[in-house]
Amino acid sequence: MSAGHSMSDVPRHGSALPLRVGTRGSPLALWQTRHFLAIISDLCPVLREAQAFEEHVIATSGDRILDRRLADIGGKGLFAKEIHEALLDRRIDFAVHSLKDLETEMPPGIVLACTMKREDARDAIVLGEGCGAPDAADPYACLPAGALIGTASVRRQSQILFARPDLRCGVIRGNVQTRLGRVRSGEFTASLLALAGLKRLGLAEEAAIVLDPEAMVPAAGQGIVGITVRESNEELCELLSAIEDREAAAVSRAERAFLGALDGSCRTPIGGHARLLPDGQLHLTGLVARPDGSFLLKRALTGPVKQARELGAELGRSLRADSPSDLFA
Repeated sequence: MSAGHSMSDVPRHGSALPLRVGTRGSPLALWQTRHFLAIISDLCPVLREAQAFEEHVIATSGDRILDRRLADIGGKGLFAKEIHEALLDRRIDFAVHSLKDLETEMPPGIVLACTMKREDARDAIVLGEGCGAPDAADPYACLPAGALIGTASVRRQSQILFARPDLRCGVIRGNVQTRLGRVRSGEFTASLLALAGLKRLGLAEEAAIVLDPEAMVPAAGQGIVGITVRESNEELCELLSAIEDREAAAVSRAERAFLGALDGSCRTPIGGHARLLPDGQLHLTGLVARPDGSFLLKRALTGPVKQARELGAELGRSLRADSPSDLFA
């Protein structure tokens, strides 16, 4: 819990109850929302006893259009656009998101009020028929030559093609269960998924190989749940600041500042992963690449946690300066 706040002096919302929470309708989004509501209810019995929360499922453009990459239809912000509109229209009071799906710059009037404790940020490989035995020392060795890998992420695609140019990548969209089914059916030889989602859905055993975050740099914000509210709702901002996870807040500040400094389009493969070292310093790894894996640049910086944003911005500027200009066109 953040210093200076306790749940015992949470603001009373009176007639504002129930608080309406917006969420996407996928199994993972609903799990994340209900997990967050369980945490806030446990910490604030007055809200639990008042049955203070009302779930509102909001269909987003990103959920409706499943036959194309997000990069081709407007980017990851499509998972948040309709939810932002519901917040600004006061149809909901706050919203629960996968942080990696949120734009670096929030729309005017909306703030990222809280980040929850990070689940495992790493990516995992899910294997289908015809793959070799997994080998942690050489994670891609189990993939047959020319194998078709299902992924909608240009970040994952660029890194696996850089390591294994013989592989092919095809678009696979939809929820976690849908993606697993398409690998099981033989449509794809393998797929790359966020380990956090598999764990949250009780599917961790589907991960044949878990990739080191320095080898397959995760998306900025991967594994973190973020809560957005209207900036004008000071009571709710105060309530949420009391349950923010300090480590998640620090690493997400660095990762999102890194993204912001690069200002890449949604077609630019970008990875950013920060972690706290045993000595309390913050270590940030950043990556930019071409989608086909023909160019990849990766660097890391370490510095004080209180300079998380500055470290992120500095690393972003460094990678941008030494990358081909057309990457950010």
